[in-house]
Amino acid sequence: MNTWHKVSTVDEIPPLGARVVTTAQGDIALFRTADNEIFALRDKCPHKGGPLSQGIVFGKKVACPLHNWNISLEDGNAVAPDVGCARAYPVKIEEGVVYLGMVEMAEVN
Repeated sequence: MNTWHKVSTVDEIPPLGARVVTTAQGDIALFRTADNEIFALRDKCPHKGGPLSQGIVFGKKVACPLHNWNISLEDGNAVAPDVGCARAYPVKIEEGVVYLGMVEMAEVN
């Protein structure tokens, strides 16, 4: 079950750009498309771990800044012929505020 966390406003994410949110589960990049859609992916390319947040956003994809792999913002999958996946996170927007859906990790004793 997702727990929703307020992480940003839409205006804090540059159009065709990204903003990084640091969480207990690692850095997550929030991306904003030209159509003002917001997506969230782990800020790590599945190829060599490059920071996706520093890539170029086009359409509903981001190009990794290291080796130009194209990653789908919708599901985190690399675009063929490349293979791999950056974890995608659910987002919702309410009154201009961006909420990130995180699965809470159970504590292990």
